Amino acid sequence: MDSKGVAQIFYQISTVTLVAIVVGGAASLAAIGFVDAVHYLNERLLISPYARVLAEDRPTLVAAATLLVPAAGGLVVGLLVHFLVREKRGLAPPDAILAAQTSGAAPGFRSGLVSTLAALVSLGSGASVGQYGPLVYLGAMFGNLAGQLRLNLRHQRSIAIACGVAAAISTAFNAPIAGLVFAHEVILRHYSLRAFAPVTVAAATGYVVANVIFDRPALFLVNFDRVEHSYEFVFFALEGVFCAGLAWVFMRLLRASASISRHYIGVPWARPAVAGLLLGMVALWIPEVLGIGQETLRFATIEGAFGIGELGLIIMAKLVVTALCIGFGFIGGVFSPALLIGILFGAFYGLALPYLVPVPHSGLVVYAICGMMALASSVIGAPLTTILIVFELTRSYDLTIAAMVSVVFANLISYRVIGRSLFDLQLRARGFDLSLGRDKAILQTHRIRDYLSSEYTTALDQNTVGEVCQRLVREGRAEAMVVDGQGRLLGVIRLQGVVNSAAKTPATEAMIRSFTRFDEETSVWKSMELLRGFLGEAVPLVSRKGELLGVVPEEAVIRAYLEIVHDLREEENEAA
Repeated sequence: MDSKGVAQIFYQISTVTLVAIVVGGAASLAAIGFVDAVHYLNERLLISPYARVLAEDRPTLVAAATLLVPAAGGLVVGLLVHFLVREKRGLAPPDAILAAQTSGAAPGFRSGLVSTLAALVSLGSGASVGQYGPLVYLGAMFGNLAGQLRLNLRHQRSIAIACGVAAAISTAFNAPIAGLVFAHEVILRHYSLRAFAPVTVAAATGYVVANVIFDRPALFLVNFDRVEHSYEFVFFALEGVFCAGLAWVFMRLLRASASISRHYIGVPWARPAVAGLLLGMVALWIPEVLGIGQETLRFATIEGAFGIGELGLIIMAKLVVTALCIGFGFIGGVFSPALLIGILFGAFYGLALPYLVPVPHSGLVVYAICGMMALASSVIGAPLTTILIVFELTRSYDLTIAAMVSVVFANLISYRVIGRSLFDLQLRARGFDLSLGRDKAILQTHRIRDYLSSEYTTALDQNTVGEVCQRLVREGRAEAMVVDGQGRLLGVIRLQGVVNSAAKTPATEAMIRSFTRFDEETSVWKSMELLRGFLGEAVPLVSRKGELLGVVPEEAVIRAYLEIVHDLREEENEAA
């Protein structure tokens, strides 16, 4: 290898490492600032349990805050999103996935900042939404900014976005390996050394910032020795199946809530305020439904902290209010609520199991953790990530194996009943379907109009067959596009179809009226489907008004398909 090649390799490695460190550090600091701001607002607005205990001598104030703070927060969120976010919705992990998977324009930086502010207000005012979704998009936003720099790096934007996401997850959970795997499992959907190395650096940077520099506390701490009985692995598997069913209920409630809000509340910016008011009314009775619920999550692993009936009530209430908040427009994720609902259900399952199967068990902790990870993995579609989170947080091999069994069985069921994840369902609703693989989804985002050709023969509607044939012979083609005086496509004349027609026959009588055509929105994937059974030289592409814009030769469709798929395979398998 010559000196120029060595210099190029050194430039690429050093530049991509620097990008990973800068993006990872920025995403980690932003994530820490976001989480601390949420905690500050929860304390000031009497949302956190600790603040409510301190103010228990003023019950009227606590009740007023419980009822009014979520409603006021919802009003602020609705106004922010409706008037300042171009997309008129909160930006979330599906937007990060779409930006990493396609070359289209990502949401603007202003929209991202306002969406993050709206998420901060949502969480700070006690909305039952998650903080990890906004953190994922926050990391992706920094990655997208780095992706816009002219650094001459292949797949720069997708790798930079993955770096930001990995650092955010690493910071949030103090789990760098889980952050690394989440970025590949959920955002990139592939493992290549070109992406793996910088994403690893970014995840490690996030961990160093959070755990070494700032010494952030772990999400939870548990004591667990080992699984005492081998037959309990059957119970873990059964718990995973139940969690898959609970995930299905959660998804249905989310969809129903969004539909109800659109149907009954005509003013979009008022919807979160309505949800906040309803949330406050429920919280007067069941305060555990407020906010992220980290304290409730930690208590769920403690024997005797909750009774069976109490757990069942909180689970049902949390399911309903979370669906209500998200469906009505509060900005936030689903991962945190899924973790909380899952750990509460796991604790419920662990308490109920001795009554149903009177045999010795290994205690509440293992069933609570299994439920938490089984439900969360079904919702976000990241089984490997959730398994690794357990291992990195607990350092318990036995607890990780037990959770792995529940996660596997939960995902076996949920994948067939729900799909891979809530994120994929949201992307499918936007026309980006990853259920059949990256190839089809990305081919659907490329328009065949980019391969348009202006080399074709036209005929006017007043021409005769003889005139058209002479023109085709002179230009060396076998078909002509028949248009009217305004350039609208009327039909196609193929030479082999008119060889026996009289020369004076009008072109409009000899033309084919039923033929394959593309429009301006036809994707490369759709064009491949439309070419089945196609006979001809090229496919005409018309505007919405029916005007002929050009043709796409059959060869161009095949070339487009091969180029895009080749680029995908190169991205997935590149080593450097």
